[in-house]
Amino acid sequence: MRRRLAELAGEVLDPEAWIIDDTGFPKDGDCSAGVARQYSGTLGKVANCQVGVSVSAASEHGSCPVDWRLFLPECWDHDQQRRRAAHIPNEVGHRPKWQLALALLDELAGWGMPRLPVSSDAGYGAVPGFRLGLEARGLVYVVGVPQTASAYPAHAHPGLPVWSGQGRRPVRRRYADRPTTVRELVLAGGQQACVDLIWRRGSRGMQRSRFVALPVRPAGKVLTDAYPDGLPLRWLLAEWPTDQAKPTRYWLSHLPPSTPIVELVRLAKLRWRIEGDYRDQKDALGLDHHEGRSWRGWHHHVERHEALWDRVEVRDLRRCLVAAGRLKLGAA
Repeated sequence: MRRRLAELAGEVLDPEAWIIDDTGFPKDGDCSAGVARQYSGTLGKVANCQVGVSVSAASEHGSCPVDWRLFLPECWDHDQQRRRAAHIPNEVGHRPKWQLALALLDELAGWGMPRLPVSSDAGYGAVPGFRLGLEARGLVYVVGVPQTASAYPAHAHPGLPVWSGQGRRPVRRRYADRPTTVRELVLAGGQQACVDLIWRRGSRGMQRSRFVALPVRPAGKVLTDAYPDGLPLRWLLAEWPTDQAKPTRYWLSHLPPSTPIVELVRLAKLRWRIEGDYRDQKDALGLDHHEGRSWRGWHHHVERHEALWDRVEVRDLRRCLVAAGRLKLGAA
């Protein structure tokens, strides 16, 4: 059923990206599968809840979640009594959310879904292993990162340390200086490097702001180990509104060097569709109203809401396309 829903979403939405995100499901007790005191983006704080990771098909016309995984905290790995009561399969254990996200993308690939750019917030983009996993799968991305993420400027190159003549001759190339933060790299470029852009027309009119895109070399031990001959160039995108003294958001991207900045911005901003999807599914379709406790029951519940949401998206999108003359009335 999940595969058919993903195919339907692909046919109707003509997706331009896969959006990775997660959402919380508040709970009162401690028996529901995966429940624990953990951070919930829905509540904006640490609370007793379940957390589900999703991948959504998204385009400028609409978006829809097409696959889900329930996050299982580490405290569930050895609690056999709760695992049996919640019917959690023996092979299921704790995995970081970013690994669940990669598993979802692997499942989409297994279904024959198109290889699209991946977008996510800094909760995923800040993890080097997640970005490396996307690169290993041949997927380009535009993912959020915190302002403290480390990187070198584009002109930085590693070299062999000078050998003192004693001990082993150095064989591993190293960078002469320590990396800086993405915030400092953008500030060094100054506001004169910013470009004023309109990336879409929304319900509140033209969506515009100032952005700067710089080639940088993301740093860190994980990346240094993965690229021992030198860190590759990646796009650093930052939003710097005119009324702010410093940038407010940052993204790293694996898109080609020739990619226009407006395309980087459009894909980065496309991720925000999922926030409205989560809200609407919970308010209108009862996504967070599941009262069962089992592992399978939770997944069945979100799959049913995928189907309901697909129907809503298909109906509304087709109505819009008919109005725009892109579909004949009979086809709608």
